[in-house]
Amino acid sequence: MGPTASGKTDLAIAIAEARDCELVSVESEFSAASLVLGAASAGSRTYTASASQGILLMSEVLYNIAGLRVPMVLTCANRAISAPLSIWNDQQDSMAVRDAGWIQLYCADNQEAVDTTIQAYRIAEATELPVMVCMDGFTLTHTLEPIDIPEQDMVDSYLPAFNFKRALDPSNPTSVGTLVSPDFYSEARHSHHHALLDAADEIIAADNDWKQLSGRSAGGLLSVDGPDDARIGILTLGSVFGTLSEARDEYTELPATKLIKLRSYRPFPVDALRHACAGLTELIVLERAISPGYGYTGIIIAWLAKLNPLAVILTSILFGALILAGREVQPAGIPTLIQGVIMVALIGSDYFLRNRVTISRRLEE
Repeated sequence: MGPTASGKTDLAIAIAEARDCELVSVESEFSAASLVLGAASAGSRTYTASASQGILLMSEVLYNIAGLRVPMVLTCANRAISAPLSIWNDQQDSMAVRDAGWIQLYCADNQEAVDTTIQAYRIAEATELPVMVCMDGFTLTHTLEPIDIPEQDMVDSYLPAFNFKRALDPSNPTSVGTLVSPDFYSEARHSHHHALLDAADEIIAADNDWKQLSGRSAGGLLSVDGPDDARIGILTLGSVFGTLSEARDEYTELPATKLIKLRSYRPFPVDALRHACAGLTELIVLERAISPGYGYTGIIIAWLAKLNPLAVILTSILFGALILAGREVQPAGIPTLIQGVIMVALIGSDYFLRNRVTISRRLEE
């Protein structure tokens, strides 16, 4: 980990008890990431954590970890990126490295963060891909709530012994991360891309197996809460899902609404999301990131990259809100959001009923 007080205290106790460990005081997040890369490459089950500017500082090493296909787990306590300076929650930090090649799993509450971290080791070691467990900074990291910490025996029965077959061995020296010519670089990146896509099955399996042991599921790739016949849906990732659930339960007079919690952002579950949105006429997307010069980012870009643009228009997908730098979503604001979506949809449908749109194509002789 980075140089945190609690981490040093725990290690100091371990050293005092003559355990087999060493305290290495690193000077930056870049150094911390480099250290865990070396430890994982040597075959250790490895963990680190960071947030905000720290994620950006270690980004070069994050690409190396993923490109070398080294399994490890990192917690990203999602926080805003400067400037202006903000230490509160949004998801711009993890979104900034979404193409680094890491699996990214987002948690709705602290119990999910605990369970997902355990699952992340199973996923990383089965796929030989690093896993980033994303949990909202301050909203979750600085909030107290009752959680169940699994017994060590349960975790041991769930996680097999770690045996990294490509671990570095001084008695059999090899080189890793060496120069690759253009003839092979594209193939390496393409192979990495497909490994991420194939990881979806392992994410689902890991969650199902954990549910059998603990009775809890974090949702696999995504989860849906609400009536099947709902015509309005709200799609989000992270802790705002809890606020949405509370608002829907409190304001029972609102139209039936389906809540969709996106858990896996990389790999992006296109087919599962299409299935979850089947039958919807309006979809509100709540997210905590923005791409300056483009607009909404995160879920939106991934969504538009895979779905037919005409289908997006015809189903009246509305980009409902943008939440940055810890601005809170209150349950009382959800009814206004839903009512606004309904109003815009009605106005749009009336326009298309009154005005016929003709698309013509001129064929050149």
